[in-house]
Amino acid sequence: MAASLSFRQQIFVDFRNLVSDHPHDHGFRWVDAQLLRFVPPKASDTELLAALIRPVRFRDGYAGDGVHESTTWHGPYRIRHITVDAYEPTGPQAAEKPVRERAEEERTVPESPEEVLLDTVYRPVRTASARYLLKDLGCGAFHDWGGVHTEFHELVLVDRREHRLTLLVAADD
Repeated sequence: MAASLSFRQQIFVDFRNLVSDHPHDHGFRWVDAQLLRFVPPKASDTELLAALIRPVRFRDGYAGDGVHESTTWHGPYRIRHITVDAYEPTGPQAAEKPVRERAEEERTVPESPEEVLLDTVYRPVRTASARYLLKDLGCGAFHDWGGVHTEFHELVLVDRREHRLTLLVAADD
């Protein structure tokens, strides 16, 4: 049985407004978390990454364009450049680093964004069974307007206990 993912929830954290119900109505720095359930429970991490990058839902430029079946990109990259091998295992501290840096740089963040980020990012990073960071694929992998993000960081969290895969994107616009 091939691994499959089912969408459960999307959480959008805008560092200016903290939490928004409208992912395309945001400020300068943000984190988008997509929570997915996976089956079978014993699917390998490689199978789960392949299941993540396969569907149309993965085709989002994260620049207000949303998901489109005809889109040939994900984030700043052409979809053909994103393979299972484009993800590298990482530890909890390295996984948290891009989000912490984005949150600390945003001058308009309310004084206590930690609680929202703790629930959405930090706790899931720390409790994940495995963490994978999308490598910097370079400018050669950019689509036509791929350089629109000054920063783009993608992290995949595998939580085997909860049978959950979380796709975290921390970026700017």
